[in-house]
Amino acid sequence: MVIVEATLIILGSVLSILAGVGLLRLDTTYARFHAAGKASPIAFLFIAFAVSLQTGVKGAALLFVAAVALITTLTVGMHLLIRAAHKVNEDKYLGTDELARESTKN
Repeated sequence: MVIVEATLIILGSVLSILAGVGLLRLDTTYARFHAAGKASPIAFLFIAFAVSLQTGVKGAALLFVAAVALITTLTVGMHLLIRAAHKVNEDKYLGTDELARESTKN
């Protein structure tokens, strides 16, 4: 059981490091948000699952609540951050501006 927990913690740590490298190395704002929004919660889930195996039922329940809160709030938060970043700066990598066409209809 210790091997499984250690493997999950190492896997989560590697994913977390990759998310940080993605934030530093990727070119566009959207790619950076993608790196932060996808790899970080998956890394948390791996580490939380490994820790829940060690802590028992009460710890697992608390980690499950934290995981559900993270997954539900992260999607809304990332959407709002990307939308705000899109409105603030022009990105040379975008071909068409779908949000601008949407706002002209209103």
